[in-house]
Amino acid sequence: MINSHKQLTRALLVSAAIAVNFGMFNQPSAFADSAPSNAAATSTQTAIIESSVRLRGAPSTSGEFMKYLKKGEIVTILEKTNSYWYKVRTSNGDIGYTSSGDRYISLQSGGGSPAPAPSVPAPAPSAPSQSAVIERVITAGMGYLGTPYEFGSSRSSTSTFDCSDFIRQIFLDAANLKLPADSRQQGDWVKQNSAAIQDISGLKRGDLLFFMSYRGSSASAYAGVNKATARITHVAMYLGDGQILHTYSASSGGVRVDKLSASWMNRFLYGGSVIR
Repeated sequence: MINSHKQLTRALLVSAAIAVNFGMFNQPSAFADSAPSNAAATSTQTAIIESSVRLRGAPSTSGEFMKYLKKGEIVTILEKTNSYWYKVRTSNGDIGYTSSGDRYISLQSGGGSPAPAPSVPAPAPSAPSQSAVIERVITAGMGYLGTPYEFGSSRSSTSTFDCSDFIRQIFLDAANLKLPADSRQQGDWVKQNSAAIQDISGLKRGDLLFFMSYRGSSASAYAGVNKATARITHVAMYLGDGQILHTYSASSGGVRVDKLSASWMNRFLYGGSVIR
């Protein structure tokens, strides 16, 4: 009985040893086989200094001078910053930039190519300023100087203009902004989207001016006219310094620049900005 018990105990111990040898001991081995090895890490590129050259703190000849790299010194290339500079690490751990010219440094074989400098996303283009857009609109308008006048001109052609067609076209050309097709609607658009200015001195370059019909050259001809309700019959662009850009008749030569004369002042109803 005792012998049988000893034999059973001995058999259990042997089985446990076999289980340990073929189970537990093999598991770390299998894990090691599947785990990535540090030996597979990317190799670095080394180079030898061919002629004494400066190590700088920035990739520029104006970068802070750190020290001289001596002929025969081995450095590690961290990146090829651009066509003229390498970012390197010296044997004592200094990191800086040095010329990539062949007369100063040569790459050692077997290390692969230096990593390019990390790309920096280009900054998003900023929107043009209000004044820049206004100047583009005025430049577009000046490009049409002399274009013949035609009342009711086609809105799909630039061969002729009436006053509102001209204003509509230059904002479309330069600001990709499509204003209404006639001067009264353009006046309403300014009131709804900007502010109506009754005093010409309050206008700025690029603002629109709206006028009523001609009734005479003297101020008395407009006495008693309620300009708040008067019908708009003409639109022009204010250039500043008492000048306006517009078109109003075939006999006047089409698109032109005029002084804001007393006659135009008498007819003025209000103005306002399109670009704000």
